[in-house]
Amino acid sequence: MQIGCSAPTSGPLTATDSLTRIATEAEALGYDYVTVSDHVVIPNDIESRYPYSSSGEFPAGARVERLEQLTAATWIAAKTSRLRIVTSVLVVPHRPAVLAAKILATIDRLSEGRLTLGIGAGWLREEFIALGAPPFDERGAVTDEYILACKELWTSESPRFDGKYASFGNVLFTPKPVQRPIPIWVGGESGPALRRTARLGDAWYPIGTNPQFPLDTLGRYKARIAELRRLVERAGRDPGSVGLIYRVSSSPGASPRDTVDGEHRLFTGDYADFLEDLRSLRDLGVGGADFGLSGPSLDSALVSMRRFRDVVADRL
Repeated sequence: MQIGCSAPTSGPLTATDSLTRIATEAEALGYDYVTVSDHVVIPNDIESRYPYSSSGEFPAGARVERLEQLTAATWIAAKTSRLRIVTSVLVVPHRPAVLAAKILATIDRLSEGRLTLGIGAGWLREEFIALGAPPFDERGAVTDEYILACKELWTSESPRFDGKYASFGNVLFTPKPVQRPIPIWVGGESGPALRRTARLGDAWYPIGTNPQFPLDTLGRYKARIAELRRLVERAGRDPGSVGLIYRVSSSPGASPRDTVDGEHRLFTGDYADFLEDLRSLRDLGVGGADFGLSGPSLDSALVSMRRFRDVVADRL
């Protein structure tokens, strides 16, 4: 089972020395990958509902300095040699398809095949408007089409695509990425996210704590996995060909061990509880999980990463 941790793209730990140290320490400690998140701008006034809080409000503490995701991924790739870099997640409609395909292929090429593309359709309407992105209400269709366009560019020697949102032909697209195509983990917990995974994804990559689509117990998660498998089969693909990756937004000790519907709430409690939950997910066939092991300072972040490695990851 692969274990990942976050590399900061927002807040005080985005300083050059801090980001570099966290990435290189993650590699030295044996983490399999680091995640980098994606917001280009944070609008001052937000009416859109944030999916991962019960109130729907975007966390006030998230209004901080932010690095551009793909530039940060390139920096991390340059400072490491084994560590995979996962976009967690790339908001696909934020960047034109051909340009995004080129940037991602370049990162994969320069990192010698260490990029994993976590994707999402986005939730923040006001950010779409600020970026001049395609219409927010069409973001699902845009996401699907852009990913198909990227795959065409990454794999075809004479790429051609004729869609509503992307269209090209008679172009030279080289160099290709090392991975053909770059692996795609589809984020999101909704029905459209499951259907996107079934059609386009190499793995499903949800967060467990979406209050609208909770995956915070083994029973709830198993039920959604079964639904995903049915959708994959309906799409004409082998259900076993689509992996499972679980993204955790909490850290050990952040909240007491809790129950819901008579089951333990996943990833609440202390280090021993997290280890138990990881073992349960591994038994379900989950291939990886990642955690936001950060802190208010570089020293506290490094302590958190080391302790999680020693007490949880190394005991799996």
